[in-house]
Amino acid sequence: MDEDWKQLLSQSITKPEQINKKFNVDVEDLKAVVANYPMMISKYFFDLIDEVGDPIWRQCVPSVEELHDPFGFEDPLNEEGQSRAPGLVHRYPDRVLMCVSNSCATYCRFCTRKRQVGIPYKDFSKEDLKEQLEYLKQTPSVRDVIVSGGDPFLLPDKTLEMILEKLRAIPHIEIIRIGSRIPCTLPQRITPELCNILRKYHPLYVNIHFNHPKEITKESERACGLLADAGIPLGSQSVLLNGVNDDPQVMKSLVQKLLRIRVKPYYLYQMDLVKGTYHFRTRVETGMNIINSLVGYTSGLGVPHYVIDAPGGGGKIPIQPDYIQSIDEDKIILRNYEGKTCFYPLIPRKETVKVLNIH
Repeated sequence: MDEDWKQLLSQSITKPEQINKKFNVDVEDLKAVVANYPMMISKYFFDLIDEVGDPIWRQCVPSVEELHDPFGFEDPLNEEGQSRAPGLVHRYPDRVLMCVSNSCATYCRFCTRKRQVGIPYKDFSKEDLKEQLEYLKQTPSVRDVIVSGGDPFLLPDKTLEMILEKLRAIPHIEIIRIGSRIPCTLPQRITPELCNILRKYHPLYVNIHFNHPKEITKESERACGLLADAGIPLGSQSVLLNGVNDDPQVMKSLVQKLLRIRVKPYYLYQMDLVKGTYHFRTRVETGMNIINSLVGYTSGLGVPHYVIDAPGGGGKIPIQPDYIQSIDEDKIILRNYEGKTCFYPLIPRKETVKVLNIH
């Protein structure tokens, strides 16, 4: 099985000319795009494309629109400004983002780290990893580490286990999370051997990145099943993308399929302000409309948190439809999923109770 996924990875599409083996399109203009933003599409994920411009195509095939973005930023979330060691972003009080790889099975054209993913000289060294671990050892406020990249699951089993073992040896680190798109873009990489390693380092969570119902296949279901059977809670972090999943019915189908393969829809991200991704952006009202279409119309388990990761490194901010119509002294007036008005009586304020007790 180990050789199976490596063989598949070796067949990845990395040059625009390779696209023409399946689709008859003019790829000359794409060479300039790839010179700026590298291209990598796993054969498995490329084979999910049915036609030019479909939701899978848009996510992984370069577009000349990437070179004509008037508003984007190379590092919109100020990750480099909030790094305490190379690849280690400490933004929140008790958790850090630990980037350990600069490679992915497929380079998403909308990636937040578009500035560095796939660029060899920006990869992380053993010295970088040592510096990251040393910072974590010296920072007892950190209890939650998110191992990300690139994609940690592209690391060799031994390397990934070494990282997990060293993290588990730090007493104040309680939770380890791994962020990966491998179960979606190269599910063959998820092997019983890998899962046997992961199960040794609980509590461990895996957040996967699924964006469209077409990505839920027998192969991705098998991969998620192996992880779930290893006792690993799975969540999905989707990005709201123009022409991919900016439709309530598409998103409803996605979250329902995710639940069937034991993956909890966790976040729906508003598109970050990444340079070269303007063509993927939607208005925030689009996302709120999607959440409105899910609440009450599918399982509560299937409703993700819709968030904006604030530009400049301000962190994730929940953006939800306004279900609270008004609040006064004795009641809150609410709107339900059908648009009907509901009343909920409130208890007296604490200061009022104290006054009543005195008299």
